[in-house]
Amino acid sequence: MTSHPTARVTRAAEERGLSIEIRERPAAHSLPEAAALLGIAPADIVKTLVVKRSTPDAQGREYLLALVPGDRAISWPKLRALVGVNKLRLPEPELALAATGYERGTIVPIGATGDLPLYADVRIVGGRIAMGAGAHGYSLFVDADALIAAYGATVADISNEAG
Repeated sequence: MTSHPTARVTRAAEERGLSIEIRERPAAHSLPEAAALLGIAPADIVKTLVVKRSTPDAQGREYLLALVPGDRAISWPKLRALVGVNKLRLPEPELALAATGYERGTIVPIGATGDLPLYADVRIVGGRIAMGAGAHGYSLFVDADALIAAYGATVADISNEAG
């Protein structure tokens, strides 16, 4: 018997005492389409972005995760200043998979491999958010503040208006 595609996320959430709700949803071709399918605003879908550092952190980690509201874009200057490096970039899909154990489009901090540092945009604080669930065709809902606390996320202004 094979396990459910989101079993890893569910187990990891339970281990951290996080309450999540996973919903199956049809494939979406854009973030606004995904929001419409879930009946929420695009800002309430949070993108989990894998970011590669130019130099590893004190623990030797090359990657970090950034949580950005769906209607906004990551601000490279703000994130570089916060992280304290000169260069950050989005890695190739195969590197993102190797760093997290999740394919692009399904990446979520919950259950990601590598114990990556988490940076959350201040705009997600206080809300119930939707995000990837570790498998295509699923979304998970979680209280943003509980997620931030469970992963010791650094909260800061790390986004700009999308444009």
